[in-house]
Amino acid sequence: METGIGRNAEGISEGQYMQELFRMREVDIKEYSPLALAYIGDAVYDLIIRSLVVNEGNRQVQKMHKRTSSMVQASAQARMITALNGLLSEEEHAVYKRGRNAKSMSPAKNQSVSDYHKATGFEALVGYLYLKKEWKRMLELIKAGLDALEEGEGTAVLTK
Repeated sequence: METGIGRNAEGISEGQYMQELFRMREVDIKEYSPLALAYIGDAVYDLIIRSLVVNEGNRQVQKMHKRTSSMVQASAQARMITALNGLLSEEEHAVYKRGRNAKSMSPAKNQSVSDYHKATGFEALVGYLYLKKEWKRMLELIKAGLDALEEGEGTAVLTK
């Protein structure tokens, strides 16, 4: 059998391998609350941004952290999801809205409440696509969002 993107020689995808290795149960993604989706989406998005920052070259961790923080803060995510609005399918938009409208127990830290809610919706969408193993779509949306930030700010963002 040929190996393709995301598959090993036995034809098992990385997602299936992780599920089998750790004996993870199959779960209907629709059973997850929007805040659970945002919880995993936050981690996935953070890892993607950290990967992009590290790929820019070796430098002091403090500088990498500052660069990463500017991209993962709620205001940046809110601007990204606003720019992505026209690119989302009905299903993706519904997931975003569920996340945006979710009632969180933690307050927005140094961010507007509006940006915080939009960012929670963005993270819920990232988490949803990650758990559905729609990684290509997830990465395309993140790339489009980062490109929109770059255009809006007139500065180089992480995708170059």
